[in-house]
Amino acid sequence: MDQTKKQFRLRSQRWFDDPEDPGMTALYIERFLNFGMTRGELQSGKPIIGIAQTGSDIAPCNRHHLALAERVKAGIRDAGGIPLEFPIHPIQETGKRPTAALDRNLAYLSLVEILHGYPMDGVVLTTGCDKTTPACLMGAATVNIPALVLSGGPMLDGHWKGRLSGSGTIVWEARKQLAAGEINYDGFMQMVASSATSVGHCNTMGTALSMNSLAEALGMSLPGCAAIPAAYRERGQMAHATGMRIVDMVKENLRPSDIMTREAFENTIVLASAIGASSNCPPHLVAIARHMGVELTTEDWQTIGADIPLLVDCQPAGRFLGEMFYRGGGVQAVMKELAEAGKLHTTVRTVTGKTLAEDLALAPLPDREVIRPYEKPLLEQAGFVVLSGNLFDSAVMKVSVIDADFRKRFLSDPEDIFEGKVIVFEGPEDYHDRIEDPDLGVDDHTVLVIRNCGPVGYPGSAEVVNMQPPGAMIKAGLHSLPTMGDGRQSGTSASPSILNVSPEAAVGGGLALMNSGDRIRINLKTRKVDLLISEEEMAARRAAWTPPKLLNKTPWEEIYRSMVGQLGTGGCLEPATLYLNILETRGESRHNH
Repeated sequence: MDQTKKQFRLRSQRWFDDPEDPGMTALYIERFLNFGMTRGELQSGKPIIGIAQTGSDIAPCNRHHLALAERVKAGIRDAGGIPLEFPIHPIQETGKRPTAALDRNLAYLSLVEILHGYPMDGVVLTTGCDKTTPACLMGAATVNIPALVLSGGPMLDGHWKGRLSGSGTIVWEARKQLAAGEINYDGFMQMVASSATSVGHCNTMGTALSMNSLAEALGMSLPGCAAIPAAYRERGQMAHATGMRIVDMVKENLRPSDIMTREAFENTIVLASAIGASSNCPPHLVAIARHMGVELTTEDWQTIGADIPLLVDCQPAGRFLGEMFYRGGGVQAVMKELAEAGKLHTTVRTVTGKTLAEDLALAPLPDREVIRPYEKPLLEQAGFVVLSGNLFDSAVMKVSVIDADFRKRFLSDPEDIFEGKVIVFEGPEDYHDRIEDPDLGVDDHTVLVIRNCGPVGYPGSAEVVNMQPPGAMIKAGLHSLPTMGDGRQSGTSASPSILNVSPEAAVGGGLALMNSGDRIRINLKTRKVDLLISEEEMAARRAAWTPPKLLNKTPWEEIYRSMVGQLGTGGCLEPATLYLNILETRGESRHNH
C-alpha cells in the first residue's frame, strides 16, 4: 500500500495524474475543479505548493498574512507552480488562554497531518507570533518536503510621550507606574496601547522577532526576511520572492534536512546571543532540532552561546525597536559581523541553494548605532546562563538583560552570587492575591518563586515568572527582585529571571519541595542554584510530597499533559519525537477510497 514505490516526477502526481489508477485520480482531482481550477493545471506537471496560513481574525499578529498570501501565490504562479492555501491552527500569544504555548504542539500536529496527507510538493510557512514559527518548523522538519519560511515582520515603532514604546516592554513599565500610583487605569491602557501601531508582531526583540530571526539564521528564510516591518512594501516583495523560490526548491529537492543541520543550529544559537534573543528561544530551538533528528540540548546554549557579545541595540536589552533593526541591516548584517569574527559555520546551505558565505557576501552594511562591531559590543558576554543544582536539572537566565542596578543590588557581594530567602507562590493567582500582603516579609534579599506553571502544571507553561515586587517597594525605588519559576516569561521582558525550571513542580521537581522562608544560593559563576537545607530534610519533604490534582478543562489539555515533556528538552510531545523524516521512513498513506 506504499504509494512511494511508484515512480512519479512530483509527489502531487500520485493524487492528480496516475494513469494506472484512473478511479482514484478522478476522485482526487474532480473536487479541486469545483472552484475553478482545471485539469490542465493540476495535471500539468507543475509543482503544487501549499501555503500554510497562520493568519486569522483571532491571530492579529499574523492577520496580514491573509493579504501577503496573495503575493506568495503570484510568486508561485510566476515561477511555474500551482498554489493551494490552507489554514493551520491559530496561535496568538496575547489572546489564548491558558497560554499559547499549549497550542504550539497542536499546531505542529495539525501541520504534519496536512503536509503528509494532502498533495503538496513544497510549502511556504507563514510565521509571526511567537509559537507559529517553531510549530511550522517542527512540522516541516517531520515531513521533510521543501519548505520556506515567510515571516510577517514586526509592527511599526510605537511612541509614548516623545519616546519609543516597545511591545511588551512598555507593559512592564506601565505595571510599575500603576503600582506606584503614577498612572490610573485609563492611563495604563493608553500607555500599553501606544506600542500597537500597525499590522505585525511585537516590535521589540521579543519571542516573535527573535524566533523569526532564528529561522533566517537557520537558513530557512530568504536573506533579509525576518526584520522587514510588516507594513513596509518590502514585506510584500519578500512574499513574492518567497513564492518564486519555493518552486525552484521543489525542482532541486532542497529539503529541511539539507538545511537544518547541527552546524546550522549552532549558528542560530550564536545569532541568538548577539541579538539579545528571547528566553523562549532555547526550548523552541531544541524542539525543532529534535523533530529534525539533530542532537541539540539546553546545555548547548551555554557551551556555544554564553560568551558571544551583544551586538544589537534593541529593546528589551537595548534602546531601539524593529524598524531600526531592519534599517540597521537586520539578521544578515549581524551574521556577517559574526562570520568575520570566525563564530559561524559559513559552509552550511540555506534555502537559496547557496552557502551561508555566499549569502552574506550580499549582506548590507550595518548602521553602527544599532548593530555594533564584534570588537566593540554593547555587552561582552550576552548568552544564556544554563543553571542546575539540587532543585532542578536545568533552567536558563538571560544575561543580556541584567542591568547595572540589578547587578549592583543582587550580584555584587560577592560577585555573581546571591543568597536570600524565598517566598513561594502556587501560581499567578496566588501571587496577585498575596504580593501586597505586608506579612509576607518581602525585602531586598528575597527571591520570588512561582511554581506549578510548567508544561504539565499550567498546562502549557505560562509567561508568569517575571513577577514585580510589592507596590510599596516600587514606590521606594526597588523596581525588581530576583525571580524563579518552572514557567516562562515574555521575551519582551527585561527581567533577569531564572526560567524554564525542569523538571517542574507538578511532576515532582525541586520547586515542589520549597517552603517560604527557605534560604537559597544562586551562583552564576558555577551555574548552580541550591536550596540551603540538609539532604535529610530534602528527602523528608520529597517523601511527604503528593502530586497536585490537575483539572483538565478540554480534551486537548488531557492529551497534552499525558504526553508532554519538560521545557529543558523542548516541551515536545514525546511520542511525536520518534516520527522523523516520515515520508522516507514510513511512506505515503493509503488511498482514501
